[in-house]
Amino acid sequence: MSTGGAGVMVLGGLVAGALAVLLVLATRRRLGTASAVSIGGLCWSLAAIALVTLVPTRPDVGVVPAEGRSESCSWDYGGPTGAAFEVLGLDQRALNVLLFVPAGVFLVLAVGRWRSALVLAPVGLGLLAAYSLAIELVQLQLARLDRACDVTDLVDNVLGAGIGFLLGLALLPAVRPWRGRRAPH
Repeated sequence: MSTGGAGVMVLGGLVAGALAVLLVLATRRRLGTASAVSIGGLCWSLAAIALVTLVPTRPDVGVVPAEGRSESCSWDYGGPTGAAFEVLGLDQRALNVLLFVPAGVFLVLAVGRWRSALVLAPVGLGLLAAYSLAIELVQLQLARLDRACDVTDLVDNVLGAGIGFLLGLALLPAVRPWRGRRAPH
């Protein structure tokens, strides 16, 4: 049975997308369309990140013996793997940055409806950084994934989340997620 590869990632992304659409439909009347779409988008982007980073890249990876896995994360910033993996002409570093941009955008738009957004947004950005760290630690511990824990990935992911955060701030006045906020009774 295939447990990896691009097909599994795409199928997982489609399933996560369908679940996000159901979440939007279930919350749209209560939260407003902008907030519901932002929350659904944030959930979808977090699932997509997990799929891209935790599903083995090839279906034929098989079992990687525990003795064959790294004992620690690579601290070789910018290490040798950046150009070894390309998609659409983008190297691994650029892809790692781009992967977290939607999460940063949707995070700001999702919390932008609440008055506590000035606290929630930076805390959420910190949680996105923690999510990236958790992924790297899972990659380190689960040899079966045939992935590597790398500080460069962590830095690139946090950079992407930060870029998305700034884009979300720029979009906030146009999207105005607070429009759907109900007045207190």
